[in-house]
Amino acid sequence: MSAQVDPSPPAARKFWGWGVEGGGPTRAQQETIAATLADRFGLDEMHVVEPPTVDELDLPTPRLAPPAALAPICSVEPAERAGHTYGKSFRDVVRALERRFDHPPDVVAFPRDENDIVALLDWCSDVGAAAIPYGGGSSVVGGVEPDVGDGFAGSVTIDLRNLDRVEEIDVTSRAARIQAGIYGPALEDHLRPQGLTLRHFPQSFEFSTLGGWIATRSGGHFATLYTHIDDFVESMRVVTPAGVMESRRLPGSGAGPSPDRLMLGSEGTLGVITEAWMRLQNRPRFRATASVMFGDFDAGVGAARALSQSGLYPTNCRLLDATEAMTSGSGDGSAHVLLIGFESADHPVGESMRRAVELARDHHGSIDDDAVRTRVDDGDVGPGAPDAAGAWRNAFIRAPYTRDALAAMGMITETFETSITWDRFPAFHVGVTAAVQEALADVGAGAGWIACRFTHVYPDGPAPYYTVIAPGRPGGQLEQWAAVKAAASDAILRLGGTITHHHAVGRDHRRWYEQQRPGLFGDALRAAKRTLDPAGILNPGVLLAPESPASRG
Repeated sequence: MSAQVDPSPPAARKFWGWGVEGGGPTRAQQETIAATLADRFGLDEMHVVEPPTVDELDLPTPRLAPPAALAPICSVEPAERAGHTYGKSFRDVVRALERRFDHPPDVVAFPRDENDIVALLDWCSDVGAAAIPYGGGSSVVGGVEPDVGDGFAGSVTIDLRNLDRVEEIDVTSRAARIQAGIYGPALEDHLRPQGLTLRHFPQSFEFSTLGGWIATRSGGHFATLYTHIDDFVESMRVVTPAGVMESRRLPGSGAGPSPDRLMLGSEGTLGVITEAWMRLQNRPRFRATASVMFGDFDAGVGAARALSQSGLYPTNCRLLDATEAMTSGSGDGSAHVLLIGFESADHPVGESMRRAVELARDHHGSIDDDAVRTRVDDGDVGPGAPDAAGAWRNAFIRAPYTRDALAAMGMITETFETSITWDRFPAFHVGVTAAVQEALADVGAGAGWIACRFTHVYPDGPAPYYTVIAPGRPGGQLEQWAAVKAAASDAILRLGGTITHHHAVGRDHRRWYEQQRPGLFGDALRAAKRTLDPAGILNPGVLLAPESPASRG
């Protein structure tokens, strides 16, 4: 038996779902929600499934044991194996609630430095074990699930939580060298005394890591301009089975294809990102927010497009349809809502907001002058003021907890996001919505609803994000979910969108990603993997179909 490794996060993380133990709705609140949903969908009384405990699980016996030199950094304890079995998708949560942990990692490793990672990859390559890089485990696309098939001797999850330091801050160039395993809140805590911030706040911020953001091309706080983690990466260092690769730290370069671009979005299939130089910003002080109401969704779309093409670059430009506004508490369901925000560390933003409101009114938006809020402070983005923008943000943060509660009630809930050009959006939106509604009817969940919001907007198009909530069939939740997921994904590709704007590909999206990417690029990606990962051990089944060590000869 290998030594048990003491986990580092101070709060007890759930091994089966989102967040920390005790987080999210209480049992009484869940019962209230269940009663409300039963009334809304005309259902009989809904039963709330109790969460699993580790003691209930019957995990398969580990197929691997680490060598003596690696045993001190490895664990085969049931709690660690169960906690690293799944990410945080609806499918993951339902399987956990059903006590199904069929493919846990055989070993969970906690490297202390790059040398440990090299040794772990050497061991996995030698014995033919799959190696799964792991940051915060917040994947909603099967990106960290060690279900790798029978072509491998086992699976080893490599949890980077111990690589959690800010190594160096260059105040002059406004950048920092940061280890990949650091969680979002700790990262900001390190930068705050210098008056700096990375300013990247995905929904998973509290429970995800810098390395995970880079590996999955995470989408963050800014609705325009700096939309993805890509915009902040200055250089990075990656450990691969073939050696260590480090890009040169530069503000920009035209020297051939970018090595950073190869690793951005590689999702743990080409190497383990260990650290990166990240571009920082001064902490904002000047802020302005406004909420604009629209009676017609298309008018709101027009206002969002005008803002995205204005050169104003609002921090927040999120259009919520009436259903999304109602479910988030940002409206009563009678109007569509456009949330607008500006912020700056250097200058007041009132004039930018004035022009943004003018553009929204040009598109028949309704807003009271006293609904525009401005302030000057040195604070972080925290729970919002009691307005539509604040209500939406608070609901945004709570959403993963609520999703887990809905799954425990037997509901189907899914989110999918994409992007499309402005000229194609109207037909795209109609087509995707119709496909999902038809799928809901086909699986017997026709009473469900679908909501839409824009998470990001670009001068050439929006990134719409859809949420589906529907009553599930007892024992059929996953089958119903899979049908709706497939219908939505098929429609997205057929109508010209991308299979993912910021949730990554993982295992769940791979078959649609294979249709989206050019065939020659797929060949080039496979060739790159064979060079960097000769034994094919890194996260098999993500991005590319798995090739076991045996199949590679």
